[in-house]
Amino acid sequence: MIPELSNPSVCMRDPQRVQKILQSMVKAGSNTLQVISDFDMTLTRFAYNGKRCPTCHNILDNSKLISSDCKEQLKELLNTYYPIEIDSTRSVEEKLPLMVEWWTKAHELLVQQKIKKDMLEVAVRESEAMLREGNQLFFNHLYEHSIPLLIFSAGIGDILEEVIRQAGVFHSNVKVFSNYMDFDETGLLKAFKGELIHIYNKREGALLNTGHFQELRTRPNVLLMGDSLGDLTMADGVQDMENILKIGYLNDKVEERKQSYLDSYDIVLVEDETLEVPNAVLLYLTGNK
Repeated sequence: MIPELSNPSVCMRDPQRVQKILQSMVKAGSNTLQVISDFDMTLTRFAYNGKRCPTCHNILDNSKLISSDCKEQLKELLNTYYPIEIDSTRSVEEKLPLMVEWWTKAHELLVQQKIKKDMLEVAVRESEAMLREGNQLFFNHLYEHSIPLLIFSAGIGDILEEVIRQAGVFHSNVKVFSNYMDFDETGLLKAFKGELIHIYNKREGALLNTGHFQELRTRPNVLLMGDSLGDLTMADGVQDMENILKIGYLNDKVEERKQSYLDSYDIVLVEDETLEVPNAVLLYLTGNK
């Protein structure tokens, strides 16, 4: 089948089912495929050489664009809310209002910082953000095969786009749903646009963007990639779905979260910093076996 599915980082609850989905998708052809992926810690690395890599929010938090006082406050928010986000004993319902609270407070702090639009490029360039190994093949192969890639992120869209632009892979088949900054006419950050997208309301985001999914009606086969259980709803806007293959990165707190990931994702990648498995799946689905 796909040799990479025997990699040591790969765990599957039901390998036969994975095989069946893959065969069905191959039969339908790659012109029926769309990819829906989370960004932070899914397309980007979780860690490099033992050191945590930054998320879109972290890139700003760690940059020179923010005062040390603001950094302190953002760190306090992280220390308060991140343990809640990954706490497997709490229900999503319980986490939801707390996640909204976290994101809202963080965005309010950022707005107070008078961030200039043209400084974002520098912040990204000076950061330690890294796309996962194999990103060139991943983005370029999708582009060459005209397969739409929808990146769905609770991060900051402006920063996310800058990361993929600087990596040279922001192709025309990539569409991003995320939290975008709203700048005034002098280029200063004054607010964030539209509805807040956070880790647990991606479903609502997906349903709000039905226009996008309407255009992709001829692509009922979905490869979904995420790193949290909240990412599983990203494809809920897809109409008349035929097959969905879900690949989940389990980056952190492996032992306590492994079972819930195995129950929810078809393929679980444990502490895997590469795109090797998604790339192998894509090559298989586009006939480059």
